[in-house]
Amino acid sequence: MLENIRLSLQGILSHKVRSILTMLGIIIGIAAIIAIVSTIKGTNEQIKNNLIGSGNNAVDVQLYQGEYPYEFDYQSIPDGVPVVSDSTQEAIVQLDQVVSASFYRMRSYCENVYYGNTAYGGAMYGIDEAYFDTAGYQIQQGRGFTAKEYCDNRKVVILDNTAVKSLFSSEDPIGATIDINGEPFTIVGIVVETDPFEPVINSEEDYWTYMGNSAGRMFIPGQSWPIAYQFDEPENCLAKAVDTDSMPSVGKQVADLMNASVMSSDTDSDLQIQYQSQDLLGQAKSLQDLSASTNTMLIWIASISLLVGGIGVMNIMLVSVTERTREIGLKKALGAKKKRILGQFLTEAAVLTSIGGIIGVLIGIGLAQLISRIASVAVAISSVSIVISVVFSMAVGIIFGLIPSIKAANLNPIDALRYE
Repeated sequence: MLENIRLSLQGILSHKVRSILTMLGIIIGIAAIIAIVSTIKGTNEQIKNNLIGSGNNAVDVQLYQGEYPYEFDYQSIPDGVPVVSDSTQEAIVQLDQVVSASFYRMRSYCENVYYGNTAYGGAMYGIDEAYFDTAGYQIQQGRGFTAKEYCDNRKVVILDNTAVKSLFSSEDPIGATIDINGEPFTIVGIVVETDPFEPVINSEEDYWTYMGNSAGRMFIPGQSWPIAYQFDEPENCLAKAVDTDSMPSVGKQVADLMNASVMSSDTDSDLQIQYQSQDLLGQAKSLQDLSASTNTMLIWIASISLLVGGIGVMNIMLVSVTERTREIGLKKALGAKKKRILGQFLTEAAVLTSIGGIIGVLIGIGLAQLISRIASVAVAISSVSIVISVVFSMAVGIIFGLIPSIKAANLNPIDALRYE
């Protein structure tokens, strides 16, 4: 085998221009497939990250009325929806695919929240001790809430950086007082996301999905929520799944447990009140599926180059057999068997296409990076596609080199020696 490879490389180097032209179809085909697959994978990851966010695998389970989240900003507490019981919270935390869970209340758009004369229009959260870890926040300045502040219903508040920028110019916000519905809350800390996420807003739906992110967030202890808002208001749940693929399953299990205590009298499905999970992973998959047919077509078009390259390999190997007829006859006269002649020419075809495949992979990676820079499109190089491409290019050489190799192996040694 090593001797066949050495002879193959020797033959390729002795006809450099012809070899390069022969490999051109393979190189173009492999490069195009690598670039397309890398762009597809990068785009799919970008879609997933744009919807899911920082990648902390947190599933949001909120109270819905029909198809839309229940708006406590404008609606009273619904009948038949109690506060989540301790036993339900414990059951959710104990789920196999749940790493941690937090229970919180929220206003997506705040009114009557001021720092001095400056109004705040972001989101307000009433949180428990597990919220920051589950949601992926860390303290940047100041401190978090203490256990005593939770127990004693203290009027303290923590802001994220966006809320700080919207309310303060250059002064230190720690220790300042925020007026929330006429109640003074003292700022004790500032939080930032552990893995910052900047959503891409391309539509009105994207805006409403990420409105809380763009306008900022404030956090107060959940026990202090009734001071500024409603007593016995139902809670939402933020559950952190073990991995991204488990998010839909976790969302459904959590929603089912929370809905077990909901006794809504409204049977109209359009108005029925129940807990639902926001299936962002499902939305991402739907968007990815929309482009799947186009992506498949592009890969098939690129594969045509491989077919053309394979035909080129077969053509050049037939020429090589003709050129080396006397050499083949001499080898057979000296006792070389059909299997050895067949192996030599198959190896030469495989080596030729493998070199083309490797060059194609390198060009494909470079092309993917170039597309990323020029078109601002995310790319993700797939190691699996690289291995498959090289193996496939070798297979093309073997398949299309089979006919010339069989022809060489079947040559009559006497006729071959007489060939001029």
